[in-house]
Amino acid sequence: MKVLFLSNLFPDAAAPIRGLDNARLLAHLRADAQIRVLALRPRPWLWPAARRFEPRSEDQWASPEFVSTPYIPKLGSRWNHRLMARALRRPLRQLRARFPFDVGLVSWLFPDGCAVAQLACELKFPFVAIAQGSDAHLYLGMAARRDAIVRAMQHAAAVVGRSADLVRRLAAAGVSTGRLHTIYNGVDLNLYAPADPKEARRELGLPLEGPLVLFVGNLLPIKNPLLLLEACAPLCRSRATPVQLVMVGEGPLRARIERTARRLGIAATVHLAGRQPPERVARYLQAADVLALSSWNEGLPNVVLEAFACGRPVVASRVGGLPEVITESWAGRLVNPGDAEAFRVALHEQLAEPPQPARLRDYATRFSWPETARAHATLLRNALAPQAVS
Repeated sequence: MKVLFLSNLFPDAAAPIRGLDNARLLAHLRADAQIRVLALRPRPWLWPAARRFEPRSEDQWASPEFVSTPYIPKLGSRWNHRLMARALRRPLRQLRARFPFDVGLVSWLFPDGCAVAQLACELKFPFVAIAQGSDAHLYLGMAARRDAIVRAMQHAAAVVGRSADLVRRLAAAGVSTGRLHTIYNGVDLNLYAPADPKEARRELGLPLEGPLVLFVGNLLPIKNPLLLLEACAPLCRSRATPVQLVMVGEGPLRARIERTARRLGIAATVHLAGRQPPERVARYLQAADVLALSSWNEGLPNVVLEAFACGRPVVASRVGGLPEVITESWAGRLVNPGDAEAFRVALHEQLAEPPQPARLRDYATRFSWPETARAHATLLRNALAPQAVS
């Protein structure tokens, strides 16, 4: 089976964690398929083509080609998928002449999935689409994009949601339920594993004593990281050994987080670690007592599964796919989004409960990348029926 993967969510040498989960999926899917990649790089319409992109060394087996695609900022909901299809048409034809793929796999519904749907109809190839998160949560609330997504997905052989919540949202918007499938992302069980917390803290230069709450994500309003400061501040003041809050990630809220920490008097216990590679994220998870995610909305962030693999529970907002995996107190606690006091109570209770790293690790093993890849391979093969598979 020859598979062509298309998405703006795929890494390059300068952005090695962009779409990293897709790269991991393909690396495991290659056991069942020959794979090539067209990595899309959107740029504002009328801007000159972006710089030349180079693949990461570990992705060179898939011979990724980077294609610049124009879009209209803010006002392009009716046009951006068409502009992408136009930019993609020629490189897609050229690649197909060299690599006669059997089926396409596209990640991110708009504009990527909508553009691929148009070209799949023109060039007569089946495709499977993946909804990652915001492409369903946010875009289904925008009439023009929702209509484009629903029309395009009627041409897909299958549509994968990274959580059952995403699948429900797509079905409610009008995508045929017969096409919809829930497949969770996988987790690298070798990289993310339990380890001595003090050794991890020592390596990271973090305090060896006291509770450590970890946030991993972009510092964006949708992630609501400021709520964690409000929730952790009373815990810092009420304990002999204050709670340390470590935030891994970058974004426009960084300066506001620093100002808020100073205002609350907890600047000394808030550590902004910036964006980190996966190996360091694993060490931060191993150093932490609990992962905390205070988002207004989510799909099912992979860091939750990675926390389980490291034997760490999760306190999070009750949104998206999180209730699907945090079902017992030993796995974590859920609170209503935006409720700082409820979040404080949940953190206090979770930190007071004896951890169960072995149980969490065992739970994480059901979310392996090989299993995730096999589920995708099944959908891709089914998309080819009754066509011959090479």
